[in-house]
Amino acid sequence: MSAKKRTMSGALAGFLAFIGMSVVAGILVTAAVTPALALSGMAASNTINVFENMPDYLSIDQLAQKSNIYAKQADGTPVLLASFYEQNRVEVSSDAISQFAKDAAVTGEDPRFFDHGGIDLQGTVSGAVTTLAGGATRGGSSITQQYVKNVLVQKCEALNDPEARTTCYDDATEISIDRKLKEMRLAIGVDKNYAKEDILRQYLNITGFGGTVYGIESAANYYYNTTAAALTLPQAASLVAIVNNPVRFQLDKPDSETNGAANGYAANKVRRDYILGEMLEYKKISQADYDAAVASPIEPVITTSATGCQTAGSSAFFCDYVTHILKTDPTFGEDEDARLANFRRGGYNVYTTLDLDLQNAAVATLDENVPKSFTNWDVGGVVSSVGVGTGKVLAMAQNKDYTQDPNQTGANFTGINYNTDQNAGGSMGFQPGSTYKVFTLGEWLKEGHTLNERVDSARKSNWGTFTNTCGETSFPGFNPRNDSSGENSPNYSALQSTIGSINTGFMGMAKKLDLCGIMKTAEAFGVHRADGGALDNRLSSVLGTNEIAPLTMATAFAGIANNGSTCSPIAIESMVGADGTELPVPTSTCTQSVEPEAAAGMTYAMQRVMTSGTAQASNGSTSPRVPMIGKTGTTDDAKDTWMSGASSKVATVVGVVNVSGKYKSQRSTRFPSGIRASDARHRMWPDIMSVANAKYGGDTFQEASNTVLRAVQVAVPDLRGKTMAEAQSTLTAAGFTFADGGVVDSEMPAGTVASTDPAGGSNADRGSTVTVSSSNGTGVVVPDVVGKTEAEARAILSAAPYNFQVATGEQAVTEAGQNGKIVSIDPGAGTGATPGSTVTIVIGKMAAPAAAPGGNG
Repeated sequence: MSAKKRTMSGALAGFLAFIGMSVVAGILVTAAVTPALALSGMAASNTINVFENMPDYLSIDQLAQKSNIYAKQADGTPVLLASFYEQNRVEVSSDAISQFAKDAAVTGEDPRFFDHGGIDLQGTVSGAVTTLAGGATRGGSSITQQYVKNVLVQKCEALNDPEARTTCYDDATEISIDRKLKEMRLAIGVDKNYAKEDILRQYLNITGFGGTVYGIESAANYYYNTTAAALTLPQAASLVAIVNNPVRFQLDKPDSETNGAANGYAANKVRRDYILGEMLEYKKISQADYDAAVASPIEPVITTSATGCQTAGSSAFFCDYVTHILKTDPTFGEDEDARLANFRRGGYNVYTTLDLDLQNAAVATLDENVPKSFTNWDVGGVVSSVGVGTGKVLAMAQNKDYTQDPNQTGANFTGINYNTDQNAGGSMGFQPGSTYKVFTLGEWLKEGHTLNERVDSARKSNWGTFTNTCGETSFPGFNPRNDSSGENSPNYSALQSTIGSINTGFMGMAKKLDLCGIMKTAEAFGVHRADGGALDNRLSSVLGTNEIAPLTMATAFAGIANNGSTCSPIAIESMVGADGTELPVPTSTCTQSVEPEAAAGMTYAMQRVMTSGTAQASNGSTSPRVPMIGKTGTTDDAKDTWMSGASSKVATVVGVVNVSGKYKSQRSTRFPSGIRASDARHRMWPDIMSVANAKYGGDTFQEASNTVLRAVQVAVPDLRGKTMAEAQSTLTAAGFTFADGGVVDSEMPAGTVASTDPAGGSNADRGSTVTVSSSNGTGVVVPDVVGKTEAEARAILSAAPYNFQVATGEQAVTEAGQNGKIVSIDPGAGTGATPGSTVTIVIGKMAAPAAAPGGNG
């Protein structure tokens, strides 16, 4: 029951009862039985309530410890990025604790620790007398009892529910006889089940040393910049002094009036010297040791063990990404609260995929090329690199300083990771521009089209109706122009459109595809909106208007480079628990986004982008050279600019983006370094990929097959005599592009098709342009004069209505019947021609017989 104010007679009665308790205390110590409670003055009915359902003892469990996130150097050496803790504790073994600290704890807190059975009755009775007389429990707790209390408090701290945690804590720290007796019972159980050295070790590991510092190892680190094993005698006594009253005796408040640096940390020194005296009395130290220790000043060396990703410096945003994985991935717990608690209390060592060589290159090139802030422009610079075939996030950097402090509000500060999705601490994403066109290319090849197949790429005010099985089909008013005025061919091939990033070429490709299919191909490469919404599949999306995180695009480009197999990104390579046990971590899942043959066509085209297309500036500056693919991207008004690409080993996306608000056209803006903003991408990408190529190398990409490269040959339909409208629809249905060849003289009825180029019946590349000419109705058909004599042929051809000019030619023949006869005519019989034009007739001619051979006689 709770402690209450008592009358003097009541207190005296309780005191006498407690005297009686001490007489039979051996029973309590030996058997840990509850009847002894009756001797405390409590009613018999309370006895059952106190111990009902109580365990016999508290097990020595793993304590809450700080967790660490590491990167690895090239030789495998771990480099600490950041630590996280609610309690700054590093649990250590007994042999890693100075004997001075052990002796100081025992002599200062519980001199009879090694002799009693978990509770020191002499000290307990002394404390209980004070409690019973004044109504409050204080003093007299053994080290084992203090350990029990700390364990109960720690179990409360581990609860995720704030209300339950508060209730639990109040119960564990309640000032009452009930709580004290429960504590004694559990202490006896602990003493029965564990060796004294184990209890002392865990006591020193669990106890608080002020603030968030817990355990002797972290206390040694924090207050004296040393280890628990290396503590000197005065340091050990000074730290143990803090345990008695952390608020009063801790050493990180130099301005304290009672325990500050100016007065030599007087309060701590008094308690320290008392402990040293106890150590001398119990013969744990010599007189000389005591004299030297008491004479030494208290000189703390406060060494902060900061918590959080801000300690990770230029890798802070990657660190932030890792913490979001630890909080959200079900591998680490059933819900977010449990996952976070597990991480902050679990003493995990998390080894990440970060490649410090690539990371340092990314940070250096960002610092050189993109300022942290810029007048009237919230400029962002981003880099994400992913391992091809592994999904490992190798680099992640941006041009800002990381902070989660709301008081740090400069333009150079942000807590938002521009490289990741919004639900992973990132932004709402950025439009990738033309880098997104690679997914239309992938869908084009998936559907059996080829790189050299041509499309209608002339600019139009209205592109008409599109196929879209999961959305809109008509987009009036959307008529994108090409980036350069010289890009105006009416029939670009898919390859040309990719090399030059021709907008109208991709419109023409999309016209022959399902917009929903393009979206699904993007999704197959792991592409999704950064804000968690569904990908837009309207026509404008073909040109990259979905807001996507850079890491997502890097993952997709790694998938293209991996023969079309996309591996989900991972940032954690391994994780080890506090006890050295290897723990499960999320693994990368690889899925075939497009078949290898289609992927080979994509990489063929994207290699040409690097060598002769829009990414030549990045390709030429990369050294050493390995086979590489790439695609540039520029959004409307050059608001955002991108360079994305990969070797067969590493994919990298770099970008200069507008984070928010007003923006500047990057083509007309120069950074303080003097470089044009839109050119920064072509300086950063080679810097990073040069390091990647030197470290990882690069193999040739799969060779594209003829099926992917060549245009499919199909027959040109015979359109003569059809209307021009019929001709256009027939050609479109056959996969050709219609072009109007104007009006020509022809025997065909006026306004109908006079001729096509290529001619009807011949084969041509599917998707190529067929030029159609209409008849003016004034032409004639060349008559068939083959087999007639020259005189007969001339008479026919020169007479009305032909009035042809006749030209002649000869051709050797072997048959007598062809000698002197017409063997061919140009234009051919049946061909439309203009009256009065020239027709050439070819006359057959046999060679003269050879002379008979002569003799000598």
